[in-house]
Amino acid sequence: QVQLVESGGGLVQAGGSLRLSCAASGRFFSINTMGWYRQAPGKERELVANINRGDSTNYADSVKGRFTISRDNAKNTVYLQMNSLKPEDTAVYYCNADVYYLSTFRRWGQGTQVTVSS
Repeated sequence: QVQLVESGGGLVQAGGSLRLSCAASGRFFSINTMGWYRQAPGKERELVANINRGDSTNYADSVKGRFTISRDNAKNTVYLQMNSLKPEDTAVYYCNADVYYLSTFRRWGQGTQVTVSS
């Protein structure tokens, strides 16, 4: 069983920064793509950024130049550095990971709230 545990959410003023972390634990051989999604009230969950094992990254247009995704493969951890935060970034942020153990499957974290005040 694989678990993803997120941390680092909170309340911040517009223009501020937060760093989210997500650590994977449990039984698996490897983790390929790891990513961050977010879901604001009344909206669908959307991709924020993802990163594969080779460190190739992909960002939503709305966060390019402000957010940076990175990972530490030795720690099975993915990070999201969020700078120049805006009120529209307010959402629950979820991490996910494509985990390989006999077959590949996707796991999700429980979510962490990010609130940006104006």
